[in-house]
Amino acid sequence: MLLIAPGCPHCQSVLASLTELVKKGDIGQLKVINIAVHPEAAQEVGTRSVPWLRIGNYELAGNYTPGEISDWVKKAAKDESSRDYIRELLEQQQMDQAIAYLKQHPDQLSALLDLMQREDNSLGVSFGVSAIFEDFAGSPALQKLVPQLGELTRSDKANIRGDAAYYLGLSATPAARNWLKPLLADPNKDVREIAAEALESLPS
Repeated sequence: MLLIAPGCPHCQSVLASLTELVKKGDIGQLKVINIAVHPEAAQEVGTRSVPWLRIGNYELAGNYTPGEISDWVKKAAKDESSRDYIRELLEQQQMDQAIAYLKQHPDQLSALLDLMQREDNSLGVSFGVSAIFEDFAGSPALQKLVPQLGELTRSDKANIRGDAAYYLGLSATPAARNWLKPLLADPNKDVREIAAEALESLPS
């Protein structure tokens, strides 16, 4: 589904790209809505900007090249690119949309574990990952990740151990304690302090 509006400088090019993909058979159906005529469509999806595009489970706002749109169509077909999608949203400073997506697909929260280990993240992505984990504090989705976060406390990189300790603290489950206690003797002072604070925040 594509939302467009009169005077939008990029809507025509995105529409042309999608139309071509329909002709090729890469997209089976395309619904185009002019929000000047149907403003309720924009309200329903929670967007104030166009072009706005939904491909499968992914929602994209802004100008995308034909190649980028084609790539997202392929990713949506495989439904294997939650990490790339979340990273894209954080890069575009669409935090609310990233959180909304993960609320709808909490099983995809594990994609953040890959993102938090990447060394090429921008500050926006790094801060975004942290903010999302904070939003999911105490949730079943985060508690489910405790074993994987626990494994990350054994990383050879202090920043990853520290992040993992912080997120374990947010889990609000006693199960995280066994992973945090060894970090009290971590060679890195910051990691020791984060682990101590996390343990204090957890129920016994």
